[in-house]
Amino acid sequence: MKNILTIAGILLCQFSYAQTSFKVIPLGVKGGTDESNLSAYMIAPQGSEDYVCLDAGTVHYGIQKAIQAKLLHGTAAEVLRQNVKGFLISHGHLDHLAGMIINSPDDSTKNIYGLDYCLDILKDKYFSWKSWANFANEGEKPALGKYHYTVLTPGTEAPLQNTAMQVTAFSLSHSNPYQSTAFLVRHEEAYILYLGDTGADSVEHSDKLHLLWVEVAPLLKAKKLKAIFIEVSFDNQQPDKQLFGHLTPHWLMLELQDLASLAGTEELKGFPVVITHIKPGGNREQLIREQLKAYNPLQVKLIVPEQAKLIKL
Repeated sequence: MKNILTIAGILLCQFSYAQTSFKVIPLGVKGGTDESNLSAYMIAPQGSEDYVCLDAGTVHYGIQKAIQAKLLHGTAAEVLRQNVKGFLISHGHLDHLAGMIINSPDDSTKNIYGLDYCLDILKDKYFSWKSWANFANEGEKPALGKYHYTVLTPGTEAPLQNTAMQVTAFSLSHSNPYQSTAFLVRHEEAYILYLGDTGADSVEHSDKLHLLWVEVAPLLKAKKLKAIFIEVSFDNQQPDKQLFGHLTPHWLMLELQDLASLAGTEELKGFPVVITHIKPGGNREQLIREQLKAYNPLQVKLIVPEQAKLIKL
């Protein structure tokens, strides 16, 4: 009887984990040059088709590729209108939001989530009649009201409407004094951490990554954090003064060691770290992959995402 109960308990744990894990569809993974493959990730709980987009550099083309890969169903326009329930925008650079803007005429009503500084950029620079029709509910008149700006308060969890997920936003330094955002997405007791563009604390003369690690270290220790999505834009040959608020393999590993000092080294062994925002150019992509593989002292599980290739976490 005891063995039966033990087996039942294991099966229950496995079932529970499956219910609270995530699926991520990369719509775009790169940090520039190719406008058909820029930062954008659809995320939903396993078993759900209600997604939000983590950034939105590439949208329509990425959805088309995901449909071709049989990860999504219907037309790209239908998926955008029906399955994408909102956008989480980390900062105001075009490679993180151009797809959302270009596709806005054919989109459905939904929320754009972000910190106040980011939403102010959208109001002032993009959804203004000077550069594009104002499809949002605030800003220059007439405001067409399709998109609703939802200001996130740093460190405070908020619901992602029409999904079973919640989000907490944290400020990042992206070429100080400019900012970016990290989004901690939760479904039940499972979490994914997605970072927009960011530089290392010592290069940025900031403590924002350290403060973020302080927040998520308990989740890592409790096995509730399922993965970290974090950028590595340049290889180690890039001088610090020319990083412009980005990371290299060297700086990534130093930042992860800071996290390990808070959560414990063993917690990071085999932990999924998804490398985003690699900037194309020359042999940079190959160098970054080689350098990440060559120096991985914490033995994290490094994942380099590919457009329209499903990630299960």
